Amino acid sequence: MTGRFYAIVPAGGSGTRLWPLSRAARPKFLLPLPGPRSMIQETIARLTPLASERDIFIITGASHGDAVQLQLPDLTPEQFIVEPLPRGSGPAIGLATAIIAQRDPDAIVGSFAADHVVEHPERFVQAVRAAIATAADGYLVTIGIHPTYPETGFGYIHCGAPLGERAGSQVFSVDEFKEKPDLETATRYVSGGNYLWNASMFVWQARALLAEMRRLLPELSDALEHIAVDWDSPRRAETLAAIWPTVQDVTIDHGILEHAARVAVVPADLGWTDLGDWNGYGNVAATASEPNLVAGAELLALDASGAVVIGNGRLIALVGIDNVIIIDTNDALLVCERSRAQDVKAVVDELKRRGSTHLI
Repeated sequence: MTGRFYAIVPAGGSGTRLWPLSRAARPKFLLPLPGPRSMIQETIARLTPLASERDIFIITGASHGDAVQLQLPDLTPEQFIVEPLPRGSGPAIGLATAIIAQRDPDAIVGSFAADHVVEHPERFVQAVRAAIATAADGYLVTIGIHPTYPETGFGYIHCGAPLGERAGSQVFSVDEFKEKPDLETATRYVSGGNYLWNASMFVWQARALLAEMRRLLPELSDALEHIAVDWDSPRRAETLAAIWPTVQDVTIDHGILEHAARVAVVPADLGWTDLGDWNGYGNVAATASEPNLVAGAELLALDASGAVVIGNGRLIALVGIDNVIIIDTNDALLVCERSRAQDVKAVVDELKRRGSTHLI
């Protein structure tokens, strides 16, 4: 390892498929899913064996800045980078990397979402250490998850030639990133054995990412460089307010990784889940001994199993119904078949169309 390791935690979005518990003002990364700590608190705990706490940076939106800082009181205000407007993961991760590079040109930087579940943190640490060692050779590195079923909601990574072993893990070149596939294609990917889920966990030398951004997205690169140069000066607020609204809205995957010259992947089995909907939450939090998953409620289940129930203190009774989601809050009640969990986003879209902003 040739440079000090810094971790970036992008904390954005509202988790619309986890409505009505997740809201715009209280997104899923602030919730204790599966608990007892919030998702962002769990993310920081996973990173502390790898990076000094002072070298962890959170990038989040203006509407969530105060709430995130309350949940992470051991971090200083300077470790929070607050976006005035959402502009996608490319500008967010790029800005944080550029700020770190201004302070430490030899830095190695990792980016890890605030709202993922990792059941095996020790395997996560090993995979990231392998990624750090690979990044020291100039690669942009992603951690790929061995797929356990043909998921259509994730992107995939096609592994290429082996690059050898780093820190106890095998590393491969990346042949190609694949978009979210249909079921038939996903089934082929999983059975083929050379494809991994893209978990959007990245590690690179700061200078290597910024060089690829300069080559592939020169206008974005110029804008972020200007902001980063002024970040530790009295001009920070003025420069950020003037430039940020003009930057290109692009993801780090589509804008950089899919077109970069030297990309590597560390395959890993982390017990990883992108907790994207209530069915996924049920899968993560389920126990072998209980037929239904219940939190915050008394459940009376008669001839009913496979339920995911989050209550608001009152009794919930189920009779003769299986595999149902019930989320009961002060102002909204969701009832949904588990097989339709992805469609909860459509409820939020309809509430927006109606102008019921107080419910989203």
